[in-house]
Amino acid sequence: MTTFVHSTQSYLQGSRTLPRERFVSEENFAREQKRIFGQSWLCVGRAEQIPNAGDYFVFNSGAESLIILRDRQNVINAHFNVCRHRGTRVCEEASGKFRGSIQCPYHAWTYDLQGNLIGAPNMDKVENFQKENNPLHRAALREWEGFLFVNLSSAPEPFERVFAPLLGKFSEWQIANLRSARRIEYHVHANWKLIVQNYSECNHCALVHPELVKKSPPTSGHNDLTAGPFLGGYMELDHAVGSMTMTGRISAPPIPSLSGENLNRVYYYSIFPNMLLSLHPDYVMYHTLTPLSPSASRVTCDWLFHPDAFARPDFHPEDAVDFWDMTNRQDWHVCEISQLGIQSRVYQPSPYAPNESLPAAFDREYLLAMETDR
Repeated sequence: MTTFVHSTQSYLQGSRTLPRERFVSEENFAREQKRIFGQSWLCVGRAEQIPNAGDYFVFNSGAESLIILRDRQNVINAHFNVCRHRGTRVCEEASGKFRGSIQCPYHAWTYDLQGNLIGAPNMDKVENFQKENNPLHRAALREWEGFLFVNLSSAPEPFERVFAPLLGKFSEWQIANLRSARRIEYHVHANWKLIVQNYSECNHCALVHPELVKKSPPTSGHNDLTAGPFLGGYMELDHAVGSMTMTGRISAPPIPSLSGENLNRVYYYSIFPNMLLSLHPDYVMYHTLTPLSPSASRVTCDWLFHPDAFARPDFHPEDAVDFWDMTNRQDWHVCEISQLGIQSRVYQPSPYAPNESLPAAFDREYLLAMETDR
C-alpha cells in the first residue's frame, strides 16, 4: 500500500530481500497456508457488518471457509462452513441473513444460530447417533476495536497474549464506534508479502505517489513498533494539510476524542499476517489481505468514520476514498511489476536500504512463523 518512514535505529544490518521461491513456489504457498494462515489470528472484517441476529458473512482462506454469524444472544461466532453429515458447504452466499436456522442444501441437516444440530433427517434409527454431538465445528473468534479476528488452529495461541502490544494503543480513535462509509475489493496479481512490504516503506513514494508526498513528507515521522508481528509508526502531515484526501482538507470533522499531535499525524501499522491499519485525524482505513495463489491476492479496503459525521452537510468521505483508491492502484501496479520481475530466473535477493527496515523486520517475522509450529 503506502507509507512507512525510515528509522536507522531499527535497521537490520545485513538483511536481504527474500529469495525467489518465497514468491513463486506452490509448495511454499501451501506451507504458508498451514504455518501462517492456518495458525495466526486473521482479521476477517468488522462486527458492524452483522448488526442483527442471523446476519452473517462468509470468510474464505485457502481450503477453509467460515460462517461469521451473530446469534440470538448477540454473540458472534465463527463456524466452519462444513456440514457434519457429508461435509457439504452449508452456505453458498457471501453474506446474508439466516431467519432462524441454517440448513445444508444437500440432505437438509439443520442447525440453530449457535451451530447446534436441530434436524437430521433419517438419522433417528442410527445407533448411538445424538444431535448434541454433531454441532457445526467452531473456530476461535475475538473482537478487538470492532474488528473480528479468527484463528483456524485447533489450539490457537491466546489472542490477548498475541495482541498485548496493541491492546489500548489506539483507544483515542475509538475505532470500535466508527462506521464504514465505503468498502472496495481489489484483485492484485502479486504475492501477498509484496503488498505488506510495499506498505511498510516510503522509499518509493516520491516516484510512485507524487500526490501523497505533497501532503505528507516521506522522510517525516518515526517508527514505534520495529520488531515482531506488529510494525509501523507515524508520518507528519504538511502544515497546510488537514488529512490525506484529494483536496488536502479533512473529509469529516476530526474524531472527537483525538487531540494534540494526533491531529497532525497519520499512523500506519501492519498487523501480521493480513491486516494493514491506517489512522488519520478524521477517519481510519484498514486493508485485509487474502492470498489466492503465489502470484495473486484479494485486498479489501474499508474507510471508517465517526457516526456523527454521516449526518453532517460537510461530510465528504469520497475525498478520502478517492485519494486512497488512487494510491492503492498505484501500489498494486508496482507490486504487480515486482511480481513479474521476481518470477525471472535471474532474480536474486539484494540488501535492504536503511530506510527499508520495516520490510526487513517483516521478513524476519515471516521466516520465524514459517519455521514454527504454534
